[in-house]
Amino acid sequence: MKILLLGIGNVLYADEGIGVHFVNYIQENYSFHHPIDQLDMLDGGTLAQGLIPTLCHYDYLIVVDTVNANGVAPGEVYFFDFDKAPAEIDWQGSAHEVEMLQTLIMMEMVGDRPKTFVLGVTPTVLEPMTLGLTEQILAAVPLMEKTLLNHFDSLGFTHQRIANIDINSLIPDSYKRGLTLDEEY
Repeated sequence: MKILLLGIGNVLYADEGIGVHFVNYIQENYSFHHPIDQLDMLDGGTLAQGLIPTLCHYDYLIVVDTVNANGVAPGEVYFFDFDKAPAEIDWQGSAHEVEMLQTLIMMEMVGDRPKTFVLGVTPTVLEPMTLGLTEQILAAVPLMEKTLLNHFDSLGFTHQRIANIDINSLIPDSYKRGLTLDEEY
């Protein structure tokens, strides 16, 4: 099975960049191994529909992004099967969030969408030209990390912590990183 961990977000809009920052954080701090399955990681930025040619080559997708939820405090972490989204998720957040939803729906309509899970956190600040994360979102990172690692464990992956790099130290260069799919994780 080919699995993609996809970080979505605009790193220049504060908390909106959590998907990208989190995938960079996981890539820098962990190595993963599975006897059969392949795991790739990708910074999808705000490409949405531009990702379709890449996404359709995967069997399993985990999208890391902000999620807008009615009546929920900033920093709440969600992990759910895309086909069984909690009722409070309203998909009316940022433009890229709506575009990613449309992208996944379009892929479903033509039968190309991989099995999809969402690891999301409700944002606090979505301000232009603010590079960094708020305290509420930073506080959510350990739960996001634990949730993702547990999910990978359930898929038969082993993981090893290879570094102890803080997510804040990765943020200033996150727009330069350019994760590629041909690296082994």
